[in-house]
Amino acid sequence: MIAIPLRYSVRNLWTRKLTTLLTAGGMALVVFVFAAVQMLDAGLRQTLVATGQPDNILVTRRAAGTEISSAVERGQAAVIGAQLEIAAVAGGRPLVSKEAVVLITLPKRDTGVATNITTRGIGPAGPALRPQVRIVEGRMFEPGSSEVVVGQNISRRFDRAAVGDRLPFGGREWLVVGIFAAGGSAFDSEVWGDADQLMQAFRRQAYSSVVARLADPAAFGAVKARLESDPRLTLDVKRERAFYEEQSELMSNFISYLGLTLSVIFSIGAMIGAMITMYSAVANRVGEIGTLRALGFRRASVLWAFLLESLLLAAAGGVVGLGLASLMQLIQISTLNWQSFSELAFRFTLTPRIAAAAIVFALLMGIIGGLLPAVRAARLNIVDAIRSA
Repeated sequence: MIAIPLRYSVRNLWTRKLTTLLTAGGMALVVFVFAAVQMLDAGLRQTLVATGQPDNILVTRRAAGTEISSAVERGQAAVIGAQLEIAAVAGGRPLVSKEAVVLITLPKRDTGVATNITTRGIGPAGPALRPQVRIVEGRMFEPGSSEVVVGQNISRRFDRAAVGDRLPFGGREWLVVGIFAAGGSAFDSEVWGDADQLMQAFRRQAYSSVVARLADPAAFGAVKARLESDPRLTLDVKRERAFYEEQSELMSNFISYLGLTLSVIFSIGAMIGAMITMYSAVANRVGEIGTLRALGFRRASVLWAFLLESLLLAAAGGVVGLGLASLMQLIQISTLNWQSFSELAFRFTLTPRIAAAAIVFALLMGIIGGLLPAVRAARLNIVDAIRSA
């Protein structure tokens, strides 16, 4: 079979510049929406998953779901810290942080709207358990004091969150002594202070969770089975990373379903546009198609030539749409974490998987939109086509 040269398809697209531009633009819009929604989901997941460390465990009350709704009694926390599999620092002190997590309300700097903020009371080992956290301005709070440090997202977006400011909550004022960066994790949207001081201020008798470092990550199964099987404890033991990944599921599923619905709706319009464009091309080139057939090009060659035009349109739209979507990585957004009902800031994240999926999605639109017109062109009768020239 003699193939029609690629330049034939490219030349025909170039000849119809306006139609090509409009059709490719429509496909670019669909690919932009498809990729942006996927990037939003990926950014959310990456932010929450990066919050946990692979060799840390996080213990909460059984079936609590979130740290805010959890309660771990002091005696239970002591049992967790006494497990032989827990790593220890110099001097034999176990790497365990007994933490209290509460919600406070702060006004946003731009709008003044009061928003829930996660405030975490940590133990002395808390910073060592989160190596991604580093102080970028000021210093870490002193244990046993009414001092706090704030994540950089909180410092940028909320009033009274700069070094030297005082945050009023829990019946007292807390001095902001530092700002920390947490590597793009959810901790960037939190306020940290001393766990015991926070529990006193909010009149709490129990911790929210206990975080510990395992000396050997492979010992997780043994620790989990021992603690969860003890009827006195009623605790859930999870890897810290898995716990935070679960926190993203509700919102992630909503974003995914919404994005898929919008992409399908928009793609139908884009495919109809591509189909109209290609049918118009066939109608305007009937004589040309007859000449190609008379020169010896078979029906399959004509079909592939017109289908290739549609694929080139889709590929151009896919590249442009993906390029526009990649610019969304420059934007940071904040939303309500549906699990904790608190502020969570994150960025759109473009991954190789999303880029590949977006291009494949664009090409699929090109195939579906161009197949019927290509079949129509291939089935034209040679004599009738030449006579209509």
